[in-house]
Amino acid sequence: MSELMTPALAGAVAGLGVAMPMGAMSVLLLQEAMRDRRAAVAAAAGIATVDLGYASLATALGPWVASHVSPVEAWVRLASAAILLAIAAHGLTGARRPTPSAEHAVSGAREPAARPATTFARYVGLTAVNPTTALYFAALTTAQGATLTTGAAGAAFLLGVGGASLLWQETLVVIGVLVGARISDTARVWTFRLGYGLVAAYAVKIALPLP
Repeated sequence: MSELMTPALAGAVAGLGVAMPMGAMSVLLLQEAMRDRRAAVAAAAGIATVDLGYASLATALGPWVASHVSPVEAWVRLASAAILLAIAAHGLTGARRPTPSAEHAVSGAREPAARPATTFARYVGLTAVNPTTALYFAALTTAQGATLTTGAAGAAFLLGVGGASLLWQETLVVIGVLVGARISDTARVWTFRLGYGLVAAYAVKIALPLP
């Protein structure tokens, strides 16, 4: 059991790294919680489902890719780390800039809530079109493919990813229900710093030792 704790914790950190930065989807989720709690719970599950789906695909392919590039494994890790650092830097740079989707979410706060099943499907679609999530997990799992070669380790990693992502999204639902969308700009920026800080720390971890 203890040998599965490491990939599970790694998955939890990975899940939080991709879920915590409060972008347009987080704003949409907060607005959903203001309208209807049941729909917001379904929306949070939809976002976490996509995170888990991308992580599952990347985990399935990562060890295969890693096994075919073993002669240059260290350089693959370094390239993956560079991609993750670029994602973190881009996220932190744009932390203070509101996106059109986020502004639209605020303006649509009084729209009637849809059925939970419909809301779940809509948030799956909205989250799935974000290429950063797919790139994030692809870089992450390819770099550490050698540690996810067993089914148990991969399952533990995915359990960590899905659990952490769902926990964070449902936390946003609770915040939306209790305080609405009154999230200060400072609090929003700190979610970016924490989330993308985790991504950057993960990048450093997989890059070492240097080739």
